[in-house]
Amino acid sequence: MPTPFRSALAGLVLAAAVAMPALADGLKDEIAPTGKLRVAIAISPAGGAFWSTRTDAGYAGVPVDLGKVMAAQLGVPVEYVVHQNSGQITDAASKGTWDVTWLPKDPERETKMSFGPIYEVADATYIVKPGSSITSFAALDQPGIKVAAVNATTTMRGAIAHLKHAKVTGYQTYDEIFGLLKSGDIDAFALSRDQLNKMAQKIPGTKVLDETFKKTVTAVAVPLGHSQALAYVTKFMTEATANGMLRKAYDNNGLKDSPIRTE
Repeated sequence: MPTPFRSALAGLVLAAAVAMPALADGLKDEIAPTGKLRVAIAISPAGGAFWSTRTDAGYAGVPVDLGKVMAAQLGVPVEYVVHQNSGQITDAASKGTWDVTWLPKDPERETKMSFGPIYEVADATYIVKPGSSITSFAALDQPGIKVAAVNATTTMRGAIAHLKHAKVTGYQTYDEIFGLLKSGDIDAFALSRDQLNKMAQKIPGTKVLDETFKKTVTAVAVPLGHSQALAYVTKFMTEATANGMLRKAYDNNGLKDSPIRTE
């Protein structure tokens, strides 16, 4: 992270810690039972408001920055629990391995975790392989067409519901799908438009389709049954949106031109 951004984040952490009122009895025991705030993140070069990346210093991303500030407010160290995708974070929700996360929300996930405010709304579509003649959803949704998605994600479930004839296959990592698309071993990849537009710049000849098949919403979340934690993270995100903390996290992570979108 460049020095000016690191300094700005440090300022936000200090201001948040100073401004935080006395914590409710039992909150730390619920939201940081190990004495650390364990933040679940998913690693990928895709970028955006959900994905995080590895850096020489550790990790970077919107959830990384927000987790650091939240831990400072709570007065505990932060620990990042790394996963390959949001589906793995969801599967671990009942295992007690993480305390808070920021990830795409859908009805299935609401049975496994409790969500706070939405801070990102993204359009999901498809990118087609180099040289493909496909230019529309109708042309894509044909027998024999291979569509990839990150496994067990809201986008994958949306693509399966949307496509009646093409086959949707889940893969664990963005990097694996990137390679398959570049080599032409798959016909298309379902993901959010902003991330696919960046991918198109890296793989000449690919094309992002103009249509949208679903809106993907991203929000803060805690495991089910953590009512104090849910109240706290809801307040945290409401204040982060209002006081510019969330905007700063976007700007620190290459999203200066991306608006904060809520429902």
